Amino acid sequence: MTKPEQRSPSVALFVTCLVDVMRPSIAFAAVSLLERAGCQVSVPESQTCCGQPGYNAGHEKNARLIAQQVIETFEGYDYVVAPSGSCAGTLKKHYPEMFAGNAAWRGRAEDLSSRTWELTSFLTDQMNFTPSGVRFNHTVSYHDSCSGLRELGVKDQPRKLLAAVDGTEIAESDLAESCCGFGGLFCVKYPDISAAMVDHKIGDVMAGEADVVLGGDLGCLMNLAGRLTRKNLPTKVWHVAEVLAGMTDKIDPITGPSDDEAAK
Repeated sequence: MTKPEQRSPSVALFVTCLVDVMRPSIAFAAVSLLERAGCQVSVPESQTCCGQPGYNAGHEKNARLIAQQVIETFEGYDYVVAPSGSCAGTLKKHYPEMFAGNAAWRGRAEDLSSRTWELTSFLTDQMNFTPSGVRFNHTVSYHDSCSGLRELGVKDQPRKLLAAVDGTEIAESDLAESCCGFGGLFCVKYPDISAAMVDHKIGDVMAGEADVVLGGDLGCLMNLAGRLTRKNLPTKVWHVAEVLAGMTDKIDPITGPSDDEAAK
């Protein structure tokens, strides 16, 4: 008797605002990794911001309106995956909170929550994926972003994936779990405190052996890369998906892909 073929899981990629506007190469890297892991990937065109900035600023009514649109957009997929612990945490942890008193939407929010994953966690914990044929000849320091680490438990997953990348060594920073100072609106409201926090973080990285900083949240990485650039420090910054997908030879570690590469 022939066994029925297993269907590839349908995965909708939640691109995130920063990735869409500032560094779309991360989304292309995420799609590549998910397809290599055996997923059927879609990128819904009607997706928008997850609503986190408004929610954190106290604009709960507007945040719920955005969340409703997101919930509707991502219904029908087996999984929703984001290359960001921050956005994934909003969908998974905060959407059910937003609609705790709304019976009509609470169930739909909880359903989306149950299907939402951060990228590296999904690849390791759900798909048991190991990258192959990838080389990155650098010593790296991995930054654990606050939302991914504390809301979603993302810690070992990216390191497990990086361990399979030829030429890569991880030099753990003493402050790997410390906030970089970005914090979304925090860096806008409290720029002096934010700058002090990122300087503290960068000082710790520079004291170690790493020549590259990796992470899973573009907001954190932009904050770190911007500060490193302004201080004329040599350490480079990439999103972990770009490394795992073998795309770093086509991407500037600060500005992302060139216009010619992005057009390909």
